[in-house]
Amino acid sequence: MIHVQTEDFDIGDEVAALTQGRSDIGAVVTFSGIVRDVALELEHYPGMTERELARIEAEAQTRWKLQASLIIHRIGKLAPGDNIVLVITASAHRGDAFAAAEFLMDYLKTRAPFWKREGEKWVEAKASDDEAASRWDNKKGG
Repeated sequence: MIHVQTEDFDIGDEVAALTQGRSDIGAVVTFSGIVRDVALELEHYPGMTERELARIEAEAQTRWKLQASLIIHRIGKLAPGDNIVLVITASAHRGDAFAAAEFLMDYLKTRAPFWKREGEKWVEAKASDDEAASRWDNKKGG
């Protein structure tokens, strides 16, 4: 499930909605990102961004045995302390959930079609983030 939105989210509510009535889920991994020090503005291309996030989520589903997953990414103006991203992965066992969550976050941090601005300055991916994401290239699983 993919949501690109301006509205905030509640992590507990999202986990509950994803797992409600599911007895096949034995592990849930969540990652939430929060805006640090400086206000941000995030932009995207509607439609294209959602399609690309759905594609990478589907790739995670083929690499690992996931029962469910969720990506929420906020756009618009965000202040320090605001939620910016939520990734939830759910599987029968923790290994798949952890690996898939890492894969999705590495992708979101480096290759997702979002543009982030701090004041007048556009923010680029860091070399360390690119290096972390490169471990998933041409690899099945984790």
